[in-house]
Amino acid sequence: MKIEKLPSGSFRIQPTINGKRKSVTFDHKPTQKEIMDKIIELHTKIEIRASELSFRHASELYVDSKRNVLSPSTIKSYKTYVDRFPEWFVDMKICDIKQSHVNRFVNELAKDKTPKTVKNYHGFVHAVMSIYAPEMHLTTKLPQNTKKDFYIPSDDDIKAIIKESIGTEYEIPIALACYGLRRSEIFAVSKDSIKKNILIIDKSSVLNENNEMVTKDTTKTAASTRAIPIPKKLADKIKKEDWHYTGYDGNLTRWLHRTQDKLGIERFSLHKMRHYFASKLSSMGVPEADILALGGWETDNIMKSVYRHSMMKDKQKSEISDKLSKELFS
Repeated sequence: MKIEKLPSGSFRIQPTINGKRKSVTFDHKPTQKEIMDKIIELHTKIEIRASELSFRHASELYVDSKRNVLSPSTIKSYKTYVDRFPEWFVDMKICDIKQSHVNRFVNELAKDKTPKTVKNYHGFVHAVMSIYAPEMHLTTKLPQNTKKDFYIPSDDDIKAIIKESIGTEYEIPIALACYGLRRSEIFAVSKDSIKKNILIIDKSSVLNENNEMVTKDTTKTAASTRAIPIPKKLADKIKKEDWHYTGYDGNLTRWLHRTQDKLGIERFSLHKMRHYFASKLSSMGVPEADILALGGWETDNIMKSVYRHSMMKDKQKSEISDKLSKELFS
C-alpha cells in the first residue's frame, strides 16, 4: 500500500474499507505490520456480519488478508478483477449468492473472455466465497480450455531481432530472453547477479497495485532459482554498465512489436523466446532434464509430466551455453 509523506511531516495511507476510502495518518513512517494492524482494526470497527457483506466488500477484505502472502503482481491482478465483473454480481450480498448466480456470472464472462481468464476469475470467486460463505460448495461448469499456442520463432527471426537490439537499451533484455529468462527475472538482473560468467537468478521484479516496480527476493517457483552460464561479453556488459532495467514494463513489448513490424516478422511476445530457448536446446541434443533446470521449469507440462532434477556438471552447462552463444551471437 502506498505510503504518502505529508507536508506536516506525518505519513498517510488511504485503505479502502467497506467500499469507502479511509485516511489514516501516522507520526512516523509505518512498517507493513503497523499498516496491517491498522487495517484490521478498521475492519473490526465496522462490526458487520460476514454473511451480510457484498461480494465487492468481501473481496477487498480477502485481498487485504492475503497482502503479506501473495506476490505484488497477484495483488495487483486481484484488485482489478472486481471492476471487470458484472455489477449485479459484485453488489450482491454474500449470503444471497447461489450456484445459479455463479453459473450466470461465468456464462456472461465466457461471451468475450478466454477460458483461462474465466477460470482465473472463477477461482477468485471461489477463494472469496470459501472464506465468507464456507458452507457453499461451487460445482460450476467452466468453459473448456482451448489448445495453447506454442508458436516458436525461427532462428532467422531471433537473429534479426538480436541484430536490431544492438546498441539500444533493449540489447541486454533481448539477450537474456534468449537464455530463457522470464520477463520478471530480466527486470531483476543487476551486476550483483553476475558471479564470473554465471548469472544467478534468485529474484524477480513485478508491478504492484500502484504500478510501481518492486523486487522480490524470490522467483516464480523454487525451480526458477537457478544459475546459468552466459557469454563473457554479456556478463561484462552488465557489470561494466552497472545495468538494470529502468524502463516501464510495457516499453520492452512495444519495442519488440515495432521491431517485428519493421522486419516483417509475425508478432510474438517476449515469453515466446522461452519457447524458442527450450526448442533450440532440444534440437541441439540437450537432455530434457537439463533444459528444465536451465530454464527454471518446475514441471515439464510446458516443456511433460514431472520435474526431474538435473545432475549435469558445470562443465556441461558451460558447453551448452557456448553452443547457444555460437548459434545466436557469432
